[in-house]
Amino acid sequence: MQSHLYKRTLPMKLAPLSTLFAIAMPVSSVAWAEPVEIIKIRGEKVPALIEMGGVDELLRQQGVDFSAAGGVSALPVMRGMMGDRIKVLIDGAEITASCANQMNPPLSYVAAGQVQSAQVIAGVTPVSMGGDNIAGVITLNTMSPRFGNTEDMTWLEGVILGAYSSNDKAQTYSLKTRLANDSFSLAYNGSFEDAESYEDGDGNKVLDTLYRAQNHSVTVAGKSEQQQLAVKVSYQSIPFQGYPNQYMDMTNNESFGLTALYQREFDSTEFEGQLNWQQVNHQMGFFTDEKPGKMPMETEADDYSYQLRWNINLSSNHQVRIGQELYHYRLDDWWPAVPDSMMMGPNDYININNGVRQRITGYLESERMWSGGWQTSAGVRIEQIRTDADKVRPYNAMPNVMGMPNLDSEAAADFNQADRKQTDLVVDASVMASHQINRENTLSIGLARKNRAPNLYERYSWGRGTMASTMIGWFGDGNGYIGRIDLKPETAHTLSVSYKKESVDQHFSVEVTPYYTHVNDYIDAEVVRSFSRSDEANGQRNILQFANLDAKLVGLDAAMSSTLLQHPNYGDWQLNGKFSLTKGERVDTGTPLYQISPLTIDLGIEHQLGNFSNHLTWEWAGEKDDVDLRRLENETGSYAIITAGTRWRHERLMLSLEVTNLLDDYYEQPLGGISVAEFKSDNAQDFKQLSGPGRSINLAVGYAF
Repeated sequence: MQSHLYKRTLPMKLAPLSTLFAIAMPVSSVAWAEPVEIIKIRGEKVPALIEMGGVDELLRQQGVDFSAAGGVSALPVMRGMMGDRIKVLIDGAEITASCANQMNPPLSYVAAGQVQSAQVIAGVTPVSMGGDNIAGVITLNTMSPRFGNTEDMTWLEGVILGAYSSNDKAQTYSLKTRLANDSFSLAYNGSFEDAESYEDGDGNKVLDTLYRAQNHSVTVAGKSEQQQLAVKVSYQSIPFQGYPNQYMDMTNNESFGLTALYQREFDSTEFEGQLNWQQVNHQMGFFTDEKPGKMPMETEADDYSYQLRWNINLSSNHQVRIGQELYHYRLDDWWPAVPDSMMMGPNDYININNGVRQRITGYLESERMWSGGWQTSAGVRIEQIRTDADKVRPYNAMPNVMGMPNLDSEAAADFNQADRKQTDLVVDASVMASHQINRENTLSIGLARKNRAPNLYERYSWGRGTMASTMIGWFGDGNGYIGRIDLKPETAHTLSVSYKKESVDQHFSVEVTPYYTHVNDYIDAEVVRSFSRSDEANGQRNILQFANLDAKLVGLDAAMSSTLLQHPNYGDWQLNGKFSLTKGERVDTGTPLYQISPLTIDLGIEHQLGNFSNHLTWEWAGEKDDVDLRRLENETGSYAIITAGTRWRHERLMLSLEVTNLLDDYYEQPLGGISVAEFKSDNAQDFKQLSGPGRSINLAVGYAF
């Protein structure tokens, strides 16, 4: 174990289109002075609760689930679909996961304290919100500038916050500052996080769940009467992050980013032009005795993009949106040779060589208010997606290694002789209508055709040997994956209906949203062969190859809110609830898809009295018995988690206390995958499901200056 890794030293509005089917709930964040906002269907804004938690905790309150990964790198799941089936936009820019295990997904590049607003739209989304997704869109805004009221430079805000959680001894520190006058703004936002491996409800350490991360950004903006320019420079460093459900860990992730956004208002038109660049150097290997090993992996990647957007007001009730965008992604992924290793040498293993994924797209969208309480939105997006990669090389080109056939040598030869250039032309379309029946009842319906082209790892991961193939995959299942060059894009057709009833005094509301999605050419996997990680039968895993098939997903989301009491002496009391059920299966066999969340129900009571606000939540998940047998997915039992918290604000000071998993219950995460780290420590046992954290006492102190 490299002990130096554990030293405790500190380094230093736009309203959207009709989001007809979003279920918005209050969000959690470390932010304080500028609380995070949820943007709902009509541009309303709901202030955040003051709580500790990462970006994943912030988005869970909006109906996003997560597939377990590292401490800051969990993969979002929406309506049974995960990873890059969901479009994640950070300040309007796309960041590609540049790792064979997707250890650096887009959400991992933002700390919760940096988020100024958040928006989640599941299923049917306007085409102007982005293409290349079939599950929905998550947008986070971190760079909206604020200006002063005079020509003199003024200190607009300064916020410092520190937080601690007892279970994993996690420390979080953040600093936010802003100087501005009426035409210039300068803001800094930084955070540092450090955590050890957490313990489950039985008091056992969940191996390899430790991490450390820091994020910094500087935003400079200037404006005149009709135009504004904002430029954000960002930097991230993650020196280590454990992945209990992967064979590898992150040993470094360093990234630089640049976003420039220009906005201009004309008489009846608003124009936005945006340039984005993101560079990442990513390394995988091993760094802790909790999951020892020796194998380096390197990744270098760049994202370049621009977006041009016009919002044309044809009349007071009719808007047209036109956009043209370009996204260019370049990737190199190689695994340096290990000295004196017969299996990992003598050459560097070249996994993806000069991989390119380029999207050129344009869209047209119309939104209109009609008489009789009707509102419609319709749009079309056309995209050309091109992918390519150069020739590759195995560790060893000999036909046999240590007396065994060298599957990777043969696979590399086949890959190098293949036509690797692929071009896809896809069309997205969405139609949405909302009818305000009366003051209390609203009915919405939407239909969408959406597409997602394969990523570079799905197409160009060529290795067929056990070791090489098990380095590929972001599913946390311990299996190995082989790419397929001729994969087709996924095409999803989604129908969603939403009914909302809200009392005139807004003291009660309920919203119910059933949906159905049929996906042609869904990118799943077929079993190629099996292998064993131990001498025991319970060490069996599978090698799978990505393949197109048809799939369907059906589900129901529901949310309610009710004011229980409003009293000058006893405060305001509110009850909130959420319900979510999803079923997903292959069309040809009717067998379940991987990592479909079981039935979940969340209930919470919020109380506000003077400077105090309190909350009590109950989260229940049902049994997960619809599992993917090809991936050897585990079943999980039902469980309930109780969380209680309180916070106090007085002028510039904020104090927060929260206890998560109050009863210290043991539970297995339905979307957690298996614990590879635990299996490696004792391979006589089964591949157990990753367990969740036990009780934790969380404290936070914030001060505004």
